Amino acid sequence: MPTRLKVLLPITLKDDFVIMTLMSEVLYRKYRPQSFKDVLGQEHIVEPLSGAIKQGNIAHAYLFSGSRGTGKTSVARILAREVGTSEKDLYEIDAASNRGIDDVRELREAVVVLPFESTYKVYIIDEVHMLTKEAFNALLKTLEEPPKHALFVLATTEMEKLPETIVSRCQTFSFKKPSTSVLKEMVTTIAKKEGFNLEQAAAELIALLSDGSFRDAHGILQKIISSSKDKKVSRSEVEVVTGAPKGVLVMDIIQSIEKSDLEKGLSAIGKAVEQNVDMKVFMKLVLHHIRSILLIRFAHDMESHIKTQFSKEDFEFLKSIADNKDSKINAAILSGLLEAYSRIGYSHIPELPIELALVSFSEKT
Repeated sequence: MPTRLKVLLPITLKDDFVIMTLMSEVLYRKYRPQSFKDVLGQEHIVEPLSGAIKQGNIAHAYLFSGSRGTGKTSVARILAREVGTSEKDLYEIDAASNRGIDDVRELREAVVVLPFESTYKVYIIDEVHMLTKEAFNALLKTLEEPPKHALFVLATTEMEKLPETIVSRCQTFSFKKPSTSVLKEMVTTIAKKEGFNLEQAAAELIALLSDGSFRDAHGILQKIISSSKDKKVSRSEVEVVTGAPKGVLVMDIIQSIEKSDLEKGLSAIGKAVEQNVDMKVFMKLVLHHIRSILLIRFAHDMESHIKTQFSKEDFEFLKSIADNKDSKINAAILSGLLEAYSRIGYSHIPELPIELALVSFSEKT
């Protein structure tokens, strides 16, 4: 195993959260990509990296940036493997725990030592933005004049916190959040390998709840299949296990806008609050449904794809609104809800922005 400088904390196995976290890590590690061809949704990174390695154009320092769970560390490990580095010569450093100048000085002293059995010693520094100013200055000297056998992969979720002097000495690659369709395909495939059958609507909901994170998608799927009573997973089962709002509440919001029924909409929000539903998740699903209505209405070639994302009943409901020439669901409504979504995190009462949006829509009719 690669060297990892991390603090291991004691855990209590009676803690359900810890147990579930460990289980999700097992699934995440089990299906971690092992080669460039296994990496999903990052073709703009995989292709240039694999091409450069084949041609022998290997840089001494790479910088991987992107939100959590997008595959930065996995690709870094694959890169190390592709350049022929064994586990004995692969070092993973958590900059959040080893962020001081003394830690980097220790690293600089170790870098000059030749590899045990590989052409390259690869150092993966995760969350590199956590280094102190003094540590960055010490690291800069190593990046400016690295030994020929040293290869650095810096990973960060906060690119803006890195000194320009560090960035300029690395080949930079920006990791994208995987699309809903990529995540949906991934969880469906993994579930099948684990002996489970995910309904398309269930896979779609898991993908939406993952918020563009492969790691979160693995964790949610692990939680669901661990509690499933059989090998078939429905959308309603995902709703129960994850605490996502029931589909009927989402539809009630859409109906309240379409029918100018403010009371129905406010009632749906109230029920979601009673069920301890995360308002951002609630709004994310509402936005997804209304966006689908507009796509069905204006992008007819996408209808067959959108149809796979919902149950038969839900799709027919959305399509009936899309086909209604007098429908009140339009771009202005979607824009207003999007603005409400952005305000949820800043509101002392999370549901308030949604309520205000519905009241505003009602006043305009």
